[in-house]
Amino acid sequence: MTTQPEGRAVDRRRIVLLGGTGYTGQRVLRELLARGEKPMLAGRNRDKMLALADRLGADLPVAEVDITSMVGLARLLEPTDVVVSTVGPFMKLGMATVTAAARAGAHYFDSTGEGTFARRVLCELDAVAADRGAILVPAFGYDYVPGNLAGALALDRAGMRARHVEIGYFITRSGHGDELLYRSTLRDAWTLSTGGTRQTLVGAAAEDGFAYRATHRGASARLIDERAAKRVRIFRYAGVKRAAMSVPGSEHLGLPEIFPHLESVEVGLGWLGRWTRPVQVVAALQAPLLRVEKVRAAMTRLSGRLPGSQREPDSDGRSLVIAVARDASGRQLATTALTGPDPYEMTGSLLAWGAVRAAAPDAVLKPGVRGPVAAFGLYTLRLGAAEARVHEVDEASARSR
Repeated sequence: MTTQPEGRAVDRRRIVLLGGTGYTGQRVLRELLARGEKPMLAGRNRDKMLALADRLGADLPVAEVDITSMVGLARLLEPTDVVVSTVGPFMKLGMATVTAAARAGAHYFDSTGEGTFARRVLCELDAVAADRGAILVPAFGYDYVPGNLAGALALDRAGMRARHVEIGYFITRSGHGDELLYRSTLRDAWTLSTGGTRQTLVGAAAEDGFAYRATHRGASARLIDERAAKRVRIFRYAGVKRAAMSVPGSEHLGLPEIFPHLESVEVGLGWLGRWTRPVQVVAALQAPLLRVEKVRAAMTRLSGRLPGSQREPDSDGRSLVIAVARDASGRQLATTALTGPDPYEMTGSLLAWGAVRAAAPDAVLKPGVRGPVAAFGLYTLRLGAAEARVHEVDEASARSR
C-alpha cells in the first residue's frame, strides 16, 4: 500500500480527469475505462460530463468545478488523488490545477505541449510538491514522453562519452508505403492536427522559449532563454533527411537530471517538411509582433476560425521520434528512433498508463517536479510506452525494406 507522509495507508488512489469531454480528454477516458478504471470527471459543465459518461456506458462520479479557481480545486483534490488534465492552453488555463494538486499532495500529469508551461511548473512548484509529497509530471503525452525516452535510450547506449543529445519530432502516414521513409508536408501538419493544437502552437510562438546548453566554452550547461524556431536541425535516418525547428521541451528539464554530464539538449519539431526553413524565417519576422497582446490575441482567434479548424484529424497519422547522442566533438555515438500511433492516440494512452501506474498501491515515486524518465525509471517507462504502442525501430532494417 502507498503510505502518506502522516502515516495513513492508501489502498488505491482516486484518478481525477479534467477536460474529459474534449478531444484528447475523451481518448484518455476511453483508455482508462479499457483498463477497468472509473475516474472522476471534473469540469465546469456537469450535464456535458454526465452525457459523456452515459454515451460510453460508464457510471462515473462527476464533480462540477471551475478549473481556474484555486478555492474550488482545493475543495475537490485530496492527497490520495492522481490528477490528469487535458485542459489547455495551459499557460492560460493550467496553473490553478497543477498548483492545487501540488498543495494538496496529489500526483499530477497533463497533456501540455507548451514547454514554457513545464518550465514554469518546475520553477514555481518543485519545492512545494517535494514538501507535500506530490509528484508533478507535466507534458506526459506525445509532447514530450517519446522524446525523453528516445533521448535517454540513446544516451544510455552512448555511455559517459555522450555530451550532446538532439531529439526530433516528426509525423508520418500509414498506407503510403514505408512510413519510416515518409516525409511530412505542410498539408499533413494541417490535416493531422486539431484546431486546438494549432491555437496552442500560435500561442507558444509568442512566449519566451528556452534551451539547454553552455553559453560559452568552459561554462556549465544550464537553461537559457531562447525563442522558439531560432534554429533548424537536420536529422538523417534510414536514408531520409528531415528538418526540425527548435522548440522548448521537457527534455531540456528532465534529461539533465538523469544525465548530469550533458552539455546541450536540442529538441526540434519537424512536422512541416520542406516548409520548415520558410516557416522559421516567418516566425523570426513575426516574433516581435506576437509580443503585442492585441496581435497575439488576434492571431490566436484567427487560427481557431480557419477552414477545417473544427474537423477531426485524419485517421492515418503516425508518429516518429528520433534521438541522436554525440560526444564533445559532435561525433555521433548512438541513434534511437521510436514509432507510434498519431499524437492524440499516443497522448491518451500514455496519460492513462501514467495515471494508473501512479495510482497503484505499490507505486514508489520521488516527490517534486519530474521528467518522465526520472518519474518512472527508464525500464518502466519503456514498458509503459510499449503499452501505448510506442516501439523502437532499427535503422538497418528500415534501410533494407
